[in-house]
Amino acid sequence: MNLHIVPAKQGLSWVKQGIRTFWRQPLAFTGLFFLFIAWVSLLSMIPVLGSALALLILPAATLGLMVATEQAASGQFPMPTVLMVAFRAGQQRLKAMLVLGGLYALCFLAVMGLSTLIDGGGFAKVYLANAPITPEVVNDPDFQAAMWFSTIFYIPLSMLFWHAPALVHWHGVPPLKSMFFSAVACWRNLAAFAVYLLAWAFVFVVGATLILTVSSALGGNDLTGAVLMPAALLMAAMFFTSVYFSVKDCFELPSPGSETQV
Repeated sequence: MNLHIVPAKQGLSWVKQGIRTFWRQPLAFTGLFFLFIAWVSLLSMIPVLGSALALLILPAATLGLMVATEQAASGQFPMPTVLMVAFRAGQQRLKAMLVLGGLYALCFLAVMGLSTLIDGGGFAKVYLANAPITPEVVNDPDFQAAMWFSTIFYIPLSMLFWHAPALVHWHGVPPLKSMFFSAVACWRNLAAFAVYLLAWAFVFVVGATLILTVSSALGGNDLTGAVLMPAALLMAAMFFTSVYFSVKDCFELPSPGSETQV
């Protein structure tokens, strides 16, 4: 397993590859992403432990989307069962993936817990417990401060877990080491990831602007509301499709078709 240092422009290539691969199998990726969302949403509805369980399976579910992207890039049609690939990789890999998920849940909940010191838990309740969002809540300065606090602290958390599921699954790296290597890879390729995130921000802003402009001209607010959310989900699916390429360029991964590497 070798870490590759890529030029900044590679971040733009990851975006292009993700979008291109999505449109090779748009129905498959749309279905997989909606299954991904449904899986997480159903778990989060379980009383008391729901949010923690949803966070626990996120690395495994993200890995499933990576494997689906690998399959589509090699000309295969990713089936819904690909989302369960982490649970079919053997007991040792499954245990490591669940430990990784537990660490992710603990870190994320710790960030949410710290945010409660700022606004008394308002932002955490909206994010974790689906509390209603009202203009009064959003405009509250404490709520906004908690939101920005959580966003800033989520950046290093994302760096720790960005590559980790792939390293655990394809290379058998222990969870804590995979987090360390992931953070190092993100830091050493910081310019490429900055370009990558800025490019995706541009895609989302342009896409939302076009949808708002066209739908407002054709049907007003009702059509805008009906189109904006599905379009946002499609763009989010493209984003997750591009994650595989950012990992693949930073670390050597097995050739398409091989799910694990011993």
